[in-house]
Amino acid sequence: MMTFEQLHIGDYFQIPGISARCVYRKASSFQCSVNALLQPIRPGTEVIVLTSTEVAEYFAAKHDYLNSLCQSI
Repeated sequence: MMTFEQLHIGDYFQIPGISARCVYRKASSFQCSVNALLQPIRPGTEVIVLTSTEVAEYFAAKHDYLNSLCQSI
C-alpha cells in the first residue's frame, strides 16, 4: 500500500474500506476525481494502486453496464 501523495497525477487507485466498484484518479496534489467530479483528499490517505489490467477491467465492466442500461430502454 502507499499514500495518495506518493501517486503520480493520472494514477488510478482505490481506497481501502470503500466499495471495490469505486475507482479514483489522482487529479492534483490535493484532489482526486471520481465519476468526473473532483474530490478533496488528504495527502497521507492510504491507497491501493491499480494495475493497467485492473483499470482496463474496470472500464470494460463500466462499458458493459452502460450498454445494458441502453438496451433496456
